[in-house]
Amino acid sequence: MKADFIAVDMGTTNTDLVWLDGGGMHMRKLENLHLSAVEQVRQCLNLVDDALDADVKIGVTGGHYRALPAVLDGFHLNKVEEMRALGLGGLAAAGLEVGLVVSAGTGTAMVAARGTAAQHVTGSAVGGGTLIGLANLILGTADYGEIDALALAGDANAADIMVSEAVGGEVGKLPANANAVNLGKLIDRTDFTREDLAAGLVRLVAQVIAVIAINAAEAAGLRDIILIGHTMDLVSIQKEIALVGEFYQRSFTMPEHPGFATARGVIDVMKRETHHGGLHWIDS
Repeated sequence: MKADFIAVDMGTTNTDLVWLDGGGMHMRKLENLHLSAVEQVRQCLNLVDDALDADVKIGVTGGHYRALPAVLDGFHLNKVEEMRALGLGGLAAAGLEVGLVVSAGTGTAMVAARGTAAQHVTGSAVGGGTLIGLANLILGTADYGEIDALALAGDANAADIMVSEAVGGEVGKLPANANAVNLGKLIDRTDFTREDLAAGLVRLVAQVIAVIAINAAEAAGLRDIILIGHTMDLVSIQKEIALVGEFYQRSFTMPEHPGFATARGVIDVMKRETHHGGLHWIDS
């Protein structure tokens, strides 16, 4: 079946491919082999070769998308600004019109999205790449699935210094059973299981993302916080972020297929601009 729209999101760790045809939306995640931007897009188009025809609209974002030519192998490329793609993609995935979209990929970007407008407000260098890097160093694995399974079987409290241990009771909004120092017990102990260390690493990354997101939403005057990006594929990350929300009485929206939301946003931008007659091909 021929595709109407194809989107490629070139991330630091993964390249996401989404295409839309008469049968619905299809998604595929590819490992980023650190090819050139041209070769990354060409790799994706080769995978959907049967869906290509002269009328297909192809959108690209992420990575070095600005360096792509206007035409690749006879197909026009529409370059979509990444923050707009993740903002609109996050809203579409969550079924919302307004919200703070938090893209937790290799790093973390946060965008205030309102209707068709999206503005980058903040972010963090801490993200899935941080988790993989530390897990590779400490646990001897860089496999997302293994890290997630280990963390779900572990207890972060075994590696963290808890509020009750640090001060003997609650502090402000934090209950006594919240952690006070991430991985604090590693200061003078080394007898930890891989599971407990994995849980501690996941909590560290999840808490950084969640706390910054809450503060960013407050500063931007936004109620809803939408979490996207492949880091959100990890159930252990989801659980720890939800726990932060409980501490601060804030809820998070975690849409289905969060890792493909930015690519979905590329399609959303193309559909909107095609509908309004504003889709144009970039010449450089």
